[in-house]
Amino acid sequence: MAVAELGAVVLDCPDPRALAGFYAGVLGGTVEGEDDWVDLKAPGGQTLSFQAAPGLVPPKWPAPDASQQFHLDLSVPDLDAAEKEVLALGATPLDTEDRSRSFRVYADPAGHPFCLCRVDPA
Repeated sequence: MAVAELGAVVLDCPDPRALAGFYAGVLGGTVEGEDDWVDLKAPGGQTLSFQAAPGLVPPKWPAPDASQQFHLDLSVPDLDAAEKEVLALGATPLDTEDRSRSFRVYADPAGHPFCLCRVDPA
């Protein structure tokens, strides 16, 4: 029997509203909250939250000697189309050169790494 249920994944960032807006552009959904805590209610019921951390030092990627803490894998049917969209929203490419792989790595505007992962539509 489970002890808990996942409520939200929370990202520290300098500007919660701006980063929530970036992910709303990527995932859809609605943005709610104050300046120091903002929730993105994504389609499907998941919540991605953003907490103010003015002194945030973004993780390094790749860096075998420094932890990235975690990253998000975002499923998409078309890597090229999704890449154009996230770049237009402000993402930075980190590892996108190998076009034969089923994933590409980017950083969001606050520096958190995330992957676009190709999935075949059902």
